[in-house]
Amino acid sequence: MRDLTFSKKSGLAALLGVALGVLAFGEAQAANPLELNFWLNGPRYDGNVKPCEAALPTITSQFQEKESKFWNSSLAITAYGNIRETAFRPWQSDNIPRRFCSGDVMLSDGKMRPVHFSIIEDGGFAGFGQGVEWCVVGMDRNWAFNPACKAARP
Repeated sequence: MRDLTFSKKSGLAALLGVALGVLAFGEAQAANPLELNFWLNGPRYDGNVKPCEAALPTITSQFQEKESKFWNSSLAITAYGNIRETAFRPWQSDNIPRRFCSGDVMLSDGKMRPVHFSIIEDGGFAGFGQGVEWCVVGMDRNWAFNPACKAARP
């Protein structure tokens, strides 16, 4: 004998699927005022971005990790000099706040190279904390910021 409960469930699921399909392909309407203002606040940036010097430990550790993991190199940053802010929020005021900085780094091979970096509000992992993007001129081996780290500057 056949189990009728399975057939009833299948029929109900098919009917529900057809109903949802009809609703999905119905006429699209604009959002009403409640939908426009309910939980759709948008980002709220304070513009509280740390000073340039706060990013230096992050750059040092990320540079050493990148060189050892990806390029099988023992290069490391040994010193910084002439660190200065080059721009703060250089674009429209509703963009994500960034502080752009430049300076010089001394590498463990004895060469001094320019470094360009930015500190980004809510730019950390999954949007928590401040993130840092950086580029050491001449050491951008994967050309992420080429030419000469131009994409790391404002």
